[in-house]
Amino acid sequence: MLTFASTQRIYLAVEPVDMRKQFNGLWALSAEKLREDPRSGALFVFTNKDRDRLKILFWDGSGVWVLAKRLEKGRFSWPQPNGSAKIHLEPTALTMLLSGIDLKDGCQKAWYER
Repeated sequence: MLTFASTQRIYLAVEPVDMRKQFNGLWALSAEKLREDPRSGALFVFTNKDRDRLKILFWDGSGVWVLAKRLEKGRFSWPQPNGSAKIHLEPTALTMLLSGIDLKDGCQKAWYER
């Protein structure tokens, strides 16, 4: 299980991305589309069109991390595009998102809906 400091900045990309992107591709998206400095120490969260895969980009001061998660069933609860390319998330919201809790309704999806 991942834990995040309460001061951790987290930016969620609203638009889906090609999950074939690795370090350099996600770095470029963070800088160009989200207009944030990837070296700032923030987490950058991306998903694919089907919302069953997720990648997190993180610079730890000495190198870049890419964390990936693929759901065997179900989808991640993801905000709809609202004209903005990114959403700033609180660490607790990211933990809930990764745990399968629907951020819109504030409840965990039933096992048969995941």
